Amino acid sequence: MAKNHAPRFLEIVNDAKSRVSECNVNDVHEMQAKNEDFSLVDVREESEFSRGHLPGAIHLGKGVIERDIEKAIPETATKIVLYCGGGFRSALAADALQKMGYENVISMDGGWSGWKQAGYATENPST
Repeated sequence: MAKNHAPRFLEIVNDAKSRVSECNVNDVHEMQAKNEDFSLVDVREESEFSRGHLPGAIHLGKGVIERDIEKAIPETATKIVLYCGGGFRSALAADALQKMGYENVISMDGGWSGWKQAGYATENPST
């Protein structure tokens, strides 16, 4: 499951993770089971999202999230959980959203890979 990421990429991810809140896939699954009010945002590429995503997730790719977040989620106090493939891109996106004034942003550590590994339900799963 682990990938060999470039050292400088990992440096900026670790820097972002020092400023953002994180949760894990079990936390998000529990939040959904309790019908908690939050926005779930998939920051992966469109091709990744179309092959499968978490139930109820909207897609705002990391490359456009700063441009499009205010239209998709205008209220900066909204609880937002971001996820990607493993928790790196979502941490970077969470850091950017916090800099934009979003107050309750959480990066889901483990991402899509961890969600699938846990056996939780997906939408539009790839076969």
